[in-house]
Amino acid sequence: MTKNDRVNLAHTTVLLIDDQPTSLDMLASIVQGFGCKEQIKCNSAQGAVELLARRAVDLILIDCIMPEMDGYEFVRWLRRDAPTPTRYVPVIMILGHASQAKVHQGRDCGASFIVAKPLSPALLLKRIVWLGGEDRDFVDAAHYVGPDRRVRNYGPPTGDGRREGDLSGELGEAVEENMDQDAIDMMMKPMKVSL
Repeated sequence: MTKNDRVNLAHTTVLLIDDQPTSLDMLASIVQGFGCKEQIKCNSAQGAVELLARRAVDLILIDCIMPEMDGYEFVRWLRRDAPTPTRYVPVIMILGHASQAKVHQGRDCGASFIVAKPLSPALLLKRIVWLGGEDRDFVDAAHYVGPDRRVRNYGPPTGDGRREGDLSGELGEAVEENMDQDAIDMMMKPMKVSL
């Protein structure tokens, strides 16, 4: 994307999921700044599940840590149990504590991208533009359902779930340093595999 390129999401419906009203308002302001006229705010992942039974959306932005059903559980539900075509909707997960374990967890549950807080509108827009232009296959296997990451020829711009030793999200104490956005992008980037 160059400086003169223009992006307008006027015909895009974005579902925003976060249990914090301030974060929901901030996300809504950001996507409205991208031209998105229809943002649907949900203050719980369970509420989003109920909403998606009634209507379609084009993009989902979800916080990872929420009470009851967290972002990881929501994405697993979306990829495995949601009706078609809803299960293929791109999902950008937003992490407050971007440890390697949390990024792995988001990647492995089927997220399209993971973005670390503090959230930069420019970075979020780059990820949305990349998602809009990608032509990535979808994998539906026993241990993974989500975007195919097996090919290195395309991926984000430069820059099997929970491990036994991880602390729960409710504890809030870091067990390792936060990853920077470039390191997160490299983990989410499709990789070549030998068959």
